[in-house]
Amino acid sequence: MEMDTMMKKLGSWIFLIGVCVALLVGFIFGLGETLKTNLTSWVSPLSIVLAVLGFLVGVFSFFALGAITQERVPTFLIASLILVALAVFTSTTTWTVYYFKDLAPIFSSITKYLAIFVAPAALIVIIRALWDTTQAKQLIQG
Repeated sequence: MEMDTMMKKLGSWIFLIGVCVALLVGFIFGLGETLKTNLTSWVSPLSIVLAVLGFLVGVFSFFALGAITQERVPTFLIASLILVALAVFTSTTTWTVYYFKDLAPIFSSITKYLAIFVAPAALIVIIRALWDTTQAKQLIQG
């Protein structure tokens, strides 16, 4: 198997693992908040793990070896923006639906941890997109 193909698969697997870990961590912390369980000692280590996984996804994508291909960059960045905005919105407001008020912390926690995972990847993809934009402009001008 070619090294390039192996690296692309690894980048895709890291993305999938990061999403699964973020969903699981978000669900557990949201459920813990609903059940009034103190899990605060785990917040920092798990957030760091998610941020590192997101950073790795971004690095793989920077070198066109990950799940985020050149064609998918705009979609990924729009989705990342919406996810981060949703995480901020749900963490700063007290939104509840009467019958589902116990689900609000779970949803808020899941969006928060997905955003923690996606934000570093989005930052690196943004840097790559800006780099590609300036390189294309320089080629056209000169």
